Amino acid sequence: MGRSVFTAALRRISPGRSWVMDYDLAYLNRLRRGDKLMHQRKILFLVLGAYLLISFRMVSSRLLSRGIATEYTVQYYEENAVAFAQKTKVLEQDIINLSSDSSTLRRAIKSLTDCRLQYKKIEFFTAYFFDSETRSINAAPVYEVEEPTLELVEPMGLQQIEALLFDDNHLRQKPELLLQAQLLRNTASELTTLLYHFELTDAQILESLRINLIRVITLSISGYDAPELKTGIREAAVALKAMNEPLVLFIGREDIPSSDAEDLTRVLNQAIRYLDQNSDFDSFDRMTFLRDYALPLQTALARAVRGWGLELQTEDQLNYRADHLFSRGAIRFGTAASLSQAENSKRLLGEKLFAETALSGNGDRSCTTCHQPTRYFSDNLFRSTAVNPDSSLKRNTPTLLYAAVQHFQFWDGRSKNLQEQIVHVIFNPLELNADPKRISQEILNSKNYQKLLVESFPEIDNQEFTTNDIADALAAYLTTLQPFNSTFDQYVNGDLAALTDRQINGFNLFMGKAQCGTCHFLPYFNSLLPPHYDVSEVEVLGTPADADLDHPKKDSDRGRHDLYPIHFYDAAFKTPTVRNAAKTAPYMHNGAFETLTQVIEFYNRGGGTGIGLHVPDQTLSGKPLDLTPSEIEDITLFIESLTDKI
Repeated sequence: MGRSVFTAALRRISPGRSWVMDYDLAYLNRLRRGDKLMHQRKILFLVLGAYLLISFRMVSSRLLSRGIATEYTVQYYEENAVAFAQKTKVLEQDIINLSSDSSTLRRAIKSLTDCRLQYKKIEFFTAYFFDSETRSINAAPVYEVEEPTLELVEPMGLQQIEALLFDDNHLRQKPELLLQAQLLRNTASELTTLLYHFELTDAQILESLRINLIRVITLSISGYDAPELKTGIREAAVALKAMNEPLVLFIGREDIPSSDAEDLTRVLNQAIRYLDQNSDFDSFDRMTFLRDYALPLQTALARAVRGWGLELQTEDQLNYRADHLFSRGAIRFGTAASLSQAENSKRLLGEKLFAETALSGNGDRSCTTCHQPTRYFSDNLFRSTAVNPDSSLKRNTPTLLYAAVQHFQFWDGRSKNLQEQIVHVIFNPLELNADPKRISQEILNSKNYQKLLVESFPEIDNQEFTTNDIADALAAYLTTLQPFNSTFDQYVNGDLAALTDRQINGFNLFMGKAQCGTCHFLPYFNSLLPPHYDVSEVEVLGTPADADLDHPKKDSDRGRHDLYPIHFYDAAFKTPTVRNAAKTAPYMHNGAFETLTQVIEFYNRGGGTGIGLHVPDQTLSGKPLDLTPSEIEDITLFIESLTDKI
């Protein structure tokens, strides 16, 4: 993963990636030990100097595809990248000046805010065109583990600086803050050099704006990347104003349908005005913003881009044909706009197999034993009963609704897809404990299944079907379990009578003060990370063994650590969907909490760290949220509105 421009420069000089990683981490470690800071700075400058020699800083010679907005957009980026670099210098100086005088902390926080607001002017550009080179600028303040090598990407950038500045003892963090500020300044100073021999098209610019709008809708207004500063609403306004810069060049053209251009201009200006007039983070009405401004803006932008004939699709997961993020099929994860006959047959086969007891060794169990459709495809048990009725499974059984919309399966993420997970469940001695002979006789070679098997897998010669085909059919069925018909979905798609005022307030709290939306991402309210939806995240929450938060006991389940024995994964688990959570108690990987109120109170206290457990790698903030009982109840009422009709 990209961490900084100077790392990218080293990669260009030497293709040996591991050398770059080792050099980078060693460099960071030496600075942290305080060894010869000036000497290390000289090394950094030499590296950057080498990069400059390679690039020649010949920005003026870049090759641009002539278009409506290409040259202007590059010029806009250059000017604002230079301004961002200047603000990082001010931030570095304010961090150098940090002392016991509280005014120095306030100045540093203001400088960080200025940096963030300036960066939001160019994020649509850097994130789309130079993602790997600039990702470290606004990366999450946690260690990233590169699997399967277990190489670590250290936290750095604006978010890490925020975390350090808001530490209870920020002066203790000053050496690290100085390092972070220096790295940020050096990265920012090289942003314009990325334009050497750079080309872009109008279609790319427009796609970058569409992706950035999703970033605003899902991340900015939730405070995902500025939870302490609470500048997300102001940053959203800056991001939309940045969108307007290249868009005006398209909107002003005579060959563009006037109705689409006028609609886009009107909605964009209204959205910007609403953000400017309602910039307080905690009180911001996110539902009104989504309903009246952001989602209509998505729709208007999509129509305009299509009208201009400049639609470009480079994103695997996004469906630009959907009106907006909450339209059915907006995320193309495991779904298709139209089904072939074979795929439709495969789903029907999977539905039939879902209740098939011949998949179990004793002929008494099926998928429905633990995933009961009448219980929203869960079983409402603390832990499901195993094949042996005197024992139970290790973890709580989650719902299968929206389960297909994850990049890994099981609580610890050990299976990379549904098919792999299903095969594991079929042969797991505790779950179905399948008998291969029974499966062959009663399913694969049974007259009851032959027609559907042949229709589902016409490419298989001699009808030699296997358990993998069964898993494939079951996975195809599971992809259909995405109803999107809750009262919440009805509301955001136009039925304004579908939600109560308290449920709307609960959504605003969920996406704001309670910070739920920083892990349960829109629109699935699970760990599928926007705006690309190409990653599912795991979190370390410090979930206790039971619901007694006043006398907490640490849970013994180590989660993803059992797969990858690195301490950052100790007790790390995937984040399931909150959709239908009102029907799928108990909660968490171990079923520790029986009610949603208990779950929210756990988060309200700051997770495991907040209730007094030792969780050194907790990814959830350990600070209390200060939610009132009424606010907790409103959040619960909102979660109830996510219940589908099945």
